[in-house]
Amino acid sequence: MTLSAENNGTNGHAVNSNGVNGTNHHEPSPFTLKDTPVENLRPLRVIVVGAGFSGILAAIRIPERLRNVELVVYEKADGVGGVWHANRYPGVACDVPSYSYQYTFAPNPNWSALYAPGGEIHQYLEDVATRFGAMRYIKLKHRVEGGEWDPMAKKWNVKVHNIATGETFQDSANILVTARGQLSEPSWPSIPGLDTFSGKIMHSGTWDTSYDFTNKRIGVIGNGSSAIQIIPQLQKITGTQLKCFMRSPTWISPKFGDQGMAELGFDPKATIFSEEQKSTLRSSPSLFLKFRKVFEDLGNTAQSTTILSHPDQISSQSLFHSSMTSKLSSRPDLLSLLIPTFAPGCRRVTPGPGFLESLLEPNVNVISSPISSITPTGILATSPNSSPVLHSFDAIICATGFKVGTAPPFPLLGRNSLPLTTHWSTFPSTYLSLTTTHFPNLFFLFGPNSAIGFGSLTKILESLVDYLCSYIRKLQKEDYATIEPKPERVADFEEFTKTYFQNTVYMDKCNSWYRRGDRIIGLWPGSTLHALEALRAPRWEDYHYETIGENRLGWLGNGWSVTQMKNGEEKHGSGGDPSWYLNNDEVEVPVEERPEENERWGRRPWSH
Repeated sequence: MTLSAENNGTNGHAVNSNGVNGTNHHEPSPFTLKDTPVENLRPLRVIVVGAGFSGILAAIRIPERLRNVELVVYEKADGVGGVWHANRYPGVACDVPSYSYQYTFAPNPNWSALYAPGGEIHQYLEDVATRFGAMRYIKLKHRVEGGEWDPMAKKWNVKVHNIATGETFQDSANILVTARGQLSEPSWPSIPGLDTFSGKIMHSGTWDTSYDFTNKRIGVIGNGSSAIQIIPQLQKITGTQLKCFMRSPTWISPKFGDQGMAELGFDPKATIFSEEQKSTLRSSPSLFLKFRKVFEDLGNTAQSTTILSHPDQISSQSLFHSSMTSKLSSRPDLLSLLIPTFAPGCRRVTPGPGFLESLLEPNVNVISSPISSITPTGILATSPNSSPVLHSFDAIICATGFKVGTAPPFPLLGRNSLPLTTHWSTFPSTYLSLTTTHFPNLFFLFGPNSAIGFGSLTKILESLVDYLCSYIRKLQKEDYATIEPKPERVADFEEFTKTYFQNTVYMDKCNSWYRRGDRIIGLWPGSTLHALEALRAPRWEDYHYETIGENRLGWLGNGWSVTQMKNGEEKHGSGGDPSWYLNNDEVEVPVEERPEENERWGRRPWSH
């Protein structure tokens, strides 16, 4: 019995039951050359799940850098943007300078503010996706409902639901990429009676923009970054009465961009940019680059503040404490409730402009009593020294974060039908946040341990996609059917990650989405610059492979290169420059000898 050349990637040569190129004889046939040039553009299919920051980037870079790769990106929402499409609560905005939260290849001089509103970031992502052709590959309103590894075909079978038509169908791909992000699945609080409330209840990540909060009694659960942005906005609405249930203290920092604005000669308080300022940035590339680098440099050099007992960590904590104390000096009760004993950064640090001030307003009441249950009319709170109190509301807002470091909300079955939820039941184990054992050809973008406490997240996402392109090309060119990290390398990364974080603020005594038990599952174990270097050159020796043919150098092809073809006349390729290595942009010219510099740096000529 012979298998088709299409299924086995042999590009026209039949293979016998042992996978050896040649005719189907009882005796093994001698090896024959694969009829392709050495570049070996074996056709592959890639499915990406999610069209947020990293999914859009994948839809730009994969077609740009790879040939003969069929790509589709499935997005369940009716638009691209991921978390910036889903999060529409009042006050949603970037909490770091927008100039450090954009693609490096698409810098935007037109941000309306240093901390751009969420709608503007969403529009930026839509514009980039359109401008660079990503929308050709993105299918909106397509929800992935499951994926299963087929060990015979060496492919992922993926169940997809077309929300617009109601149709459910199966797709398949050589490589499956999850680009869901870490803040994509809302985490609802586990409170008895949550589903019995008769008023309006919503999560910060599933906001109902049609609801009118005017003259409403509102309960807000949580005091993380979403609540810190929501509360000041709801407080300003006519007739609202807010009760904010806060059990955990949290650090509210000065705005992250203050130092950068001062260095650039701007008033740190003037964070809304005029048309004149935007025009200046557009017309002066050198000034715009300087503007970007100031904020990028500040973020990328803040790692010392995450090391416990480091002088920078101690001074930043003192600064945050002074800032909060000055704003809440009239309310010592709030000071004792909100100022933590743990180090800043253990939980995500949020600037929260206007948040502390809003807590002092007469229509806002902070409640520290634990919630025992939710009733049809409100929230029942109790405390050890008093009877339960029922707080009646028209609306309840759950600003309770997202499920982080978890498997996707659809079943993924790897080798031997192992569910990813089972594989990650204790904590999510990965190799460099990218891949995991038992799940061949499954790649994570912005998965566990890929976020950053300080520094450029978007540049890390770009590095992850660069790695993905190398990963796909490795399979494509070298005729590998599967690639999977070695278990010992996954264990090494776990050990490194656990050891790195031991002396950091992230392991201080706090509750944080960065963390599960004694493991940090949300953050990269190091700085942004550390991540860029670690991901720059893949260590292919850290992976196991399954090859298509028995000769692992069969990918060398027929001895020809596509650059030898003329005008595509030969069937092998589309042609190229047969002396490409002489082009100026290909030649690496060493620095010429300069004796005075050799003497300065102590260089000596080599001799026997």
